[in-house]
Amino acid sequence: MSENRESQATAFHPSQEFLARAKRMDDAMHLRKPDRVPVAPLCIHFYATRIRGISNRDAMYHQERWFQALKEETLLYNWDAAPPVGPVQPARPLEILGLTQFKWPGGGLDDDQPFQWVEGEYMRQDEYDEMLANPNGFAVKKLWPRVSSTLAPLAGMAQIPAPPLIALSNAYVLPAFLGGMITQSPLRDVMRRVLDLADEFEKNMGMAIGYAMEMMNLGYPIEWAACTFPPFDWISDTLRGLKGSSMDMYRAPEKLLTTIDMFTPATIGGAMAWAEAAHNKGVAIFMHRGADGFMSNKQFAKFYWPSFKALLLGLVDAGLTPIPLFEGDYTSRLEFLKELPPGKIVGHFDRVDRKQAKKLIGDVMCFWGNIPASLMIAGTPQQVKDDVKELIDTFADNGGLIVDSFNGFPDESRPENVAAVTEAVMEYGVW
Repeated sequence: MSENRESQATAFHPSQEFLARAKRMDDAMHLRKPDRVPVAPLCIHFYATRIRGISNRDAMYHQERWFQALKEETLLYNWDAAPPVGPVQPARPLEILGLTQFKWPGGGLDDDQPFQWVEGEYMRQDEYDEMLANPNGFAVKKLWPRVSSTLAPLAGMAQIPAPPLIALSNAYVLPAFLGGMITQSPLRDVMRRVLDLADEFEKNMGMAIGYAMEMMNLGYPIEWAACTFPPFDWISDTLRGLKGSSMDMYRAPEKLLTTIDMFTPATIGGAMAWAEAAHNKGVAIFMHRGADGFMSNKQFAKFYWPSFKALLLGLVDAGLTPIPLFEGDYTSRLEFLKELPPGKIVGHFDRVDRKQAKKLIGDVMCFWGNIPASLMIAGTPQQVKDDVKELIDTFADNGGLIVDSFNGFPDESRPENVAAVTEAVMEYGVW
């Protein structure tokens, strides 16, 4: 951390407003009854900029505009926590690396389209053994060139036998070896682009820290900074694709399970390190493949749940608060969630049978969510208020509720419906 970042991180002195909101959120997250039901978006993508006439492209290429819009929305609706930094990435690093796994407004998409993940089998099924034998070598020589046009020259390294570095580690050989390697035109270009990336990273990190510190000084906590995926999703999303990972459960189950086992401690350790660096105990876990419809309960029990549960418990054991976003319908998975320790995990739900959720996990985890996107986009303020009242009547008796939509507020939300969420909480959720 640079000296400037250190000074920003130590400039915070919590106000009474900050402490009140932080306690309200913390009480709800740990199944203690707060003074009222909290309302806070898990995250915000382009809603705040969209209603201000700022294109999605501008939000990604000029993130100071996105941060300013987030601040204004938080103050306008008096949320109990400010939206975190992570959901919308700055575009320039994606552009510098020439990333092919991502499309974004201004990078293959129109200015007002949302960013998109490009599904693909970036590692073939017949490459499992090679990857498992040398994960780092496979990543640098094969995976990086496949997902980044800037790093494509590294693919040539796959054809060059690795030299015995111990024999090169001396004053006779090292200058010529390193100089000759980097002098090659493609690698020199890679080095230049990586230095550009470092400059962008420093600039963007400064903006992110500045936003977080400003919001906290205005009295609004930020509930998570670190984020990750379950181990299965890392493999399915970034290596094998949905089709590939689905086939692997039938054609290469042991290799898939071995890879999941390899990813699990790395996932836990990475999230812990990020949370420690950010001085924030919340860890968001974005879940893409575990919902009903992606796999049966039998497959979930074998391929998904053990590593996901290990991730949750590993973070809890480290004193952190996992915040899984259960994307899709998780009604059939509620029986698994009953196994988790009470009051340690906050579940943000997209779609679920609310009565079943209350019955099976109401005393296990705080329920965050889950006003349907359809209501926020096409409903009336009264319909939104009625749904918030149902949430409060269902979940708030033991304090374990934070009101939000399905995954923060959708980009196309009607502003009067966003206002209705806070109004309903103030009307029905004050004790």
